[in-house]
Amino acid sequence: MKKLNYHPGDIIHLGNLRFLAKTIVEGLMLGLHDSPYHGFSVEFSQHRPYMPGDDIRHVDWQVYGKTDRHYIRQYEEETNLNTYILIDNSKSMDFKGSAPVTKYQYAQLIAGALIWLLIHQNDAVGMAVFNEKIEALYPPRSVMSYLNELLAGLQNTQCSSRTRVGGALHQITEKLSRKGLAVLISDLLDDSEEMMKGLNHLRYLGHDVMVIQLLDPGEWELDQAQKHRFDDMESGEHLKLDVRQIRDEYHRKIRDFTDDINRRCGENNIDHTLILTDHDCRIALMEFLKKRRRLS
Repeated sequence: MKKLNYHPGDIIHLGNLRFLAKTIVEGLMLGLHDSPYHGFSVEFSQHRPYMPGDDIRHVDWQVYGKTDRHYIRQYEEETNLNTYILIDNSKSMDFKGSAPVTKYQYAQLIAGALIWLLIHQNDAVGMAVFNEKIEALYPPRSVMSYLNELLAGLQNTQCSSRTRVGGALHQITEKLSRKGLAVLISDLLDDSEEMMKGLNHLRYLGHDVMVIQLLDPGEWELDQAQKHRFDDMESGEHLKLDVRQIRDEYHRKIRDFTDDINRRCGENNIDHTLILTDHDCRIALMEFLKKRRRLS
């Protein structure tokens, strides 16, 4: 994938997350020969009442002629798969080293693009923003008017509190009304045992799960100056260290950590993708589309 030809941090600052999400998705579409836009399935399932924001192309005018009421033709693909986007907004996600944006801003880009893509495919999408608890929870809907609500909710949340991925996932799982595809976006810098318990809770209740792990390139390579003060963004504690003395051991540990997560996710039929935040975020969308195709 090529680098994006705009600075995402600038656009996020301007509040144009909808525009950026649209640009990312349309750029991806231009680069694909086989369009991932499935549209509506050919198999008709049921009607539901028209809601503001619905595409009028899917109004059943024959039913309107008989009842004088607007109904939308709902199809099997729309009724069978909900997508839940779960975004970590703990303080560690506010870190920015050498990348152009923080990990949370990068997560906003991915989540915003997924929301835009799903709603334009008439798929139901819900969202949860969490740290050690649920900060915001939106039930899945597929109407076009929901797009702005979700993007505004995403953009208006700030990073706060500690990371408790496992505990928050348990809370979220109990609130999901229907089985679907859960997409977790987080740096996963937390207790891996508790985190896997939370992910397996989703799997136990019948959800398909995809994990997008975000790390800043500075966290991956430890490219700070020789003598550096490291601050814990969640506890406020700090250490002064000579990077030369710890770099090799750090490299081994961070790679062992991510490899272990990848292995354990694989053992539990959970897709895991690691992305550094100076890379093209369309990588995440490609992995999502591959997952969707396997489930369709």
